[in-house]
Amino acid sequence: MSAEFTHHGGRLAEACARFGGKAANWLDLSTGINPFSWQPDAGLSVDWKALPDEGALTRLEHAAAGFFGCDATLCAAVPGSETGLRQLARLLALPGLHQPLSYGTYRAAFAQTDAIEDLAHLPHRASVLVLGNPNNPDGHILPIAKLLSLLDHQERHGGWLIVDEAFADCDPGWSIAGAVAPGRRLIVLRSFGKFFGLAGLRLGFVIAPPKVLEGLREGLGDWPVHAAALAFGAAAYTDRTWIDAARSDLTFQANALDAMLQRHGLSSRGGCPLFRLIVAPNAGDMFRRLAHRHILTRPFAERPDLLRIGLPHGDAAVARLDAALAEVCGHG
Repeated sequence: MSAEFTHHGGRLAEACARFGGKAANWLDLSTGINPFSWQPDAGLSVDWKALPDEGALTRLEHAAAGFFGCDATLCAAVPGSETGLRQLARLLALPGLHQPLSYGTYRAAFAQTDAIEDLAHLPHRASVLVLGNPNNPDGHILPIAKLLSLLDHQERHGGWLIVDEAFADCDPGWSIAGAVAPGRRLIVLRSFGKFFGLAGLRLGFVIAPPKVLEGLREGLGDWPVHAAALAFGAAAYTDRTWIDAARSDLTFQANALDAMLQRHGLSSRGGCPLFRLIVAPNAGDMFRRLAHRHILTRPFAERPDLLRIGLPHGDAAVARLDAALAEVCGHG
């Protein structure tokens, strides 16, 4: 499988070059981004001529902290949670640990990193354990009690636990953000773009003890995020009507996708409603056959039996995917 499709989702330019067609004609299901995105009120304006306002940054961080359920003084905006993780790896200056099936940046961010097959057998040395919760790409969710147990192990050996909650906005019960505190070796990452469906804003948050945030802010400088991110983020995090409706709607859409996959004899995993992971021996072939129909999904270089698929947007997209799967899976 070509590397351009296995490193990240959303590679429409490469898909067009490889399989033909124009981007507008493709159905992009390669990411876990909410296709039913939050939209700003018509009265919300962005001043592109002025430098981002310090007061607006404070308002954004307080609005986000209220949504996350954490102390606002421990919450810092960053230009995307991936950037936040790379900065943290530099600041903490310890070897990284990650699960074999996880987001690729968990490996790339650290100068030295190891895969841990079994979380019950963590090494007895200082390290930074990075876990996605829900995990990307399989959607597995670890209970908070388990995360606290892992944190206890990391603290006893002088290490850290980073929990990447990029997909946790769908259910507040998944989050450990409220447990971050001064003197605790726990850091949480949050992403705006996944749940709110506006990944192009490149907005994320690091929730961490004060000393960590001090180093992070120093590295990012005076204007860590741009003006649109400040305005859109503050408004979105306080839009409780949209948030409640989105959580309900995403669960409904994910259940409908599950039913479709089952009709076509496909086995899937995932507790996060923004994506499903298909397990099939011919997953690589499915990726190619769907791509020839201009439907982009997410394959995995080291696991040719896996294919991640995001939510289709609207009835026409659902029908298109359903018809394509019927052909690809031999039912049409």
